[in-house]
Amino acid sequence: MIRELITRFGRENIGFLWIMVEPLLFAGLVGLVWHFTHGATEHGVSVIAFVATGYIPITLFRHGVARSVAVFTSNQSLLYHRQIKIVDFIISRFIIEFLGAMMAYLFMAVVLVGFGEFPIPSDIGLLIAGWLLYSYFCFSICLIIAPLSEMSEAMEKFIPVTTYIMIPFSGLFYMVSWVTPQARDFLLLSPFVNGMEMMRKGIWGSDVTAYYNIWNPLICSTLLTMIGLILCRRVRRRLTVE
Repeated sequence: MIRELITRFGRENIGFLWIMVEPLLFAGLVGLVWHFTHGATEHGVSVIAFVATGYIPITLFRHGVARSVAVFTSNQSLLYHRQIKIVDFIISRFIIEFLGAMMAYLFMAVVLVGFGEFPIPSDIGLLIAGWLLYSYFCFSICLIIAPLSEMSEAMEKFIPVTTYIMIPFSGLFYMVSWVTPQARDFLLLSPFVNGMEMMRKGIWGSDVTAYYNIWNPLICSTLLTMIGLILCRRVRRRLTVE
């Protein structure tokens, strides 16, 4: 992880703190745009806080997936050390993104609370559970993307498009209670939406109506993790250690 941080951010300027600043910039700028285009509140909640709580998790997914592409090729020389496994490459990069997003989430909440734009979380346990389930699903996808990108160079071209297409199914700009019952049943098939609903229910409590199923992201993430580990094992046989 230290090697990865130094390689990515170096020792200049604010160094590794960029892992927190990047999600904050995205969430802050998008939140301000929504504030001026949609008004200060929407469905009774602060627009800036609502967008920020959705955009920081989505940056975790997008950055995690982007950092998983060709991760084995760029680090395969480290396999010379027997203690290092290929899964360690994915885990170390994802933990960096996870910590950066978590720091950005906490910093954003503290600042917005100071300005009266963010409530004191109603259920901190539900908020943390939603965040962990959302992150677990992101990690399971990274476990699949990493080996697939080694098997096919075309995968690298499709990933940016795919991450944009999934935004409507991420729960980023809406809550499930705002859509029709038919759309609600469809959206709740997405593990992202379930995790996002849990986080926002944990923040706003009775001020919002949330729909979620904790087993959806848990089961989907576990299945994808198993598939990802199998793919990683297959790719390991193709890598040459220098």
